Amino acid sequence: MSIPFFPDRWRLLFSRRIAIRFLLITAGAIIQGFAMAVFLFPHAIPSGGGAGIAVLLNHAFGLPMSFGLWLANTIFLVFTVQYLGSISAFGTVYVITVTSVSVNFFEVFVDPPFKNVWIDLLFGSVILGTGVAMLIRQRVSNGGIGFVALAIYKYKGINPGTSLFWMNGIIFALTAYVIDWKIIILAVGCQWMSTRIINWIHQFPAPKTTYAPAWRKK
Repeated sequence: MSIPFFPDRWRLLFSRRIAIRFLLITAGAIIQGFAMAVFLFPHAIPSGGGAGIAVLLNHAFGLPMSFGLWLANTIFLVFTVQYLGSISAFGTVYVITVTSVSVNFFEVFVDPPFKNVWIDLLFGSVILGTGVAMLIRQRVSNGGIGFVALAIYKYKGINPGTSLFWMNGIIFALTAYVIDWKIIILAVGCQWMSTRIINWIHQFPAPKTTYAPAWRKK
């Protein structure tokens, strides 16, 4: 007599996959927060639109970078959740929250090791790209502004990369105008390097694990 499958085993495998995905998403968000707090934010380098607004809020009102980052991304998310669904939004809220808490933790407990803008830009961009790539491989957005780009694509047909470029560009330009013109150069450099890392990591195929039904022979 043979039994085609074991429901308990399937549930265990499914739960394990969910747990691994959850850990990878959490790790990606923490790595992203580490790059921002230790290497980029000390020089007011925005890694994206939400980070750019966080830098502006910190400069204008003294708002902590971690809270400004969470606030900006959450506002972006609130205005677009109706277009993309609550399930996707939940994952993004989790990433935003973990990233913001990580930024606050690393700002308090970790001192920047180099304190040189160009070295920090290099290390920050590489580490940031690694964290974002981990999130993308798990099909999770790393920030609320990405949700805005996806909503624009869904209803206007504009390529997400194009709308994201212009939204980030406007925020970077405003940040540079308010604080220092050199910030836009650093921000574009960060975007370029982190994007190269994301593309490089993303080209590797994700490990595929197939689960064949368990059979037991008498």
